[in-house]
Amino acid sequence: MAVVLEIILVVTSILMIVLILLHKGKGGGLSDLFGGGVTSSVGGSSVAERNLDRLTVGVGLIWAACIIGLGFLVKSL
Repeated sequence: MAVVLEIILVVTSILMIVLILLHKGKGGGLSDLFGGGVTSSVGGSSVAERNLDRLTVGVGLIWAACIIGLGFLVKSL
């Protein structure tokens, strides 16, 4: 069981990194320092951005559940 949770944890960790990097910058961070904040978006978030947000939250919940599950398994040993 622990091996399965560890594999899921590694896969979701990589997915979280990729999904977070796919998000569009909101401004005010390091991207503004290097000229990334020059363009401004007009309008709200698109369907693709909302789906990306939902997917990121879902993968984050699975990631957190794996960490909690592994914690319980290690504690019981």
